Amino acid sequence: MRLIRSKEERQSLLAEYINTMPFATDEELAEKFQVSIQTIRLDRLALGIPQVRERMKSVAKEVYQPLRSLQKGELVGDLIEVRLGDSGISILDVNEAMVLEKTKIARGHYLFAQANTLAIAIIDAPVVLTGSARVRFKRPVFLGERIIAKAKVKVQRSTKLLVEIQSTVDKEVVFKGQFIVSALKPKREE
Repeated sequence: MRLIRSKEERQSLLAEYINTMPFATDEELAEKFQVSIQTIRLDRLALGIPQVRERMKSVAKEVYQPLRSLQKGELVGDLIEVRLGDSGISILDVNEAMVLEKTKIARGHYLFAQANTLAIAIIDAPVVLTGSARVRFKRPVFLGERIIAKAKVKVQRSTKLLVEIQSTVDKEVVFKGQFIVSALKPKREE
């Protein structure tokens, strides 16, 4: 990135960047603009841009509305984009409760659960169940890392769908999965 000469120029570029990358953290922004985290926080405050967590919540409110197969609290990670019957994206920030105490490596079931619930969430049906899954863990994920999972429906045959998931950390693939899910009609209550 070229040298930014003024505070106004930096703030203008910052607002533009956050508009295209709303989930960038203050740490990532500080590195990108080659300033301190405190400077980024002051710039965000001056521009009226909330913290990344608040930006995520704002986007999530809109994204969760069309979901039919899951409720918001049932999804592992934060859903940031969904196109029912086609694709979706979720983010999971690895925290202390998700890692092994000694190594600070995320437990595999969190990566699996993020992928599995995303595969279910993108299906436009009231009841969706996982029939089978084929997964590959490509590298360990550590405390503090952000996992971005992207789902895409690849094949649909009647009520069965093949959903492919790819999860990355800093653009490096950490998990891949293929989930066969079934869209079912809910059973009538008697």
